[in-house]
Amino acid sequence: MDSEQTQQSRQRPPFGQPPQGPLAKVLAFILSAAFLTLAFMFSLVALAVVAVGGLVLGGWLWWKTRALRKQMQQMRAAQSARNDQVIEGEFFRETGSSDRLLR
Repeated sequence: MDSEQTQQSRQRPPFGQPPQGPLAKVLAFILSAAFLTLAFMFSLVALAVVAVGGLVLGGWLWWKTRALRKQMQQMRAAQSARNDQVIEGEFFRETGSSDRLLR
C-alpha cells in the first residue's frame, strides 16, 4: 500500500495539474505576468527604501561628525603654522668605488 501511494505522489506535479484548456492557459499566463509585475514593483520599492535609508544614515553621520572635522581642520592649520620653516641643504652620495660605474 505504501508503494502505491509513493508512486502516485511521484507521478503528480507538485502544484497540481498543469492547465488543460486554452482558457486555463491564458489565465495562467495572465496571473503569472501579474505576479512577476508585482514582484518587480516590490523590488523597486524595497530598493528605494534602502537607498533613502542609506542617505538618511549618511546625512546623520555627516552631521554628527562635523565638530570633529572642524577640530581636525583647526589642528592641521595650527601644525602648518608651526612647521613653516624650510630647511635647505645639499647632499652628496658616495659610492664604494668608481669601478662600479665602468662595469
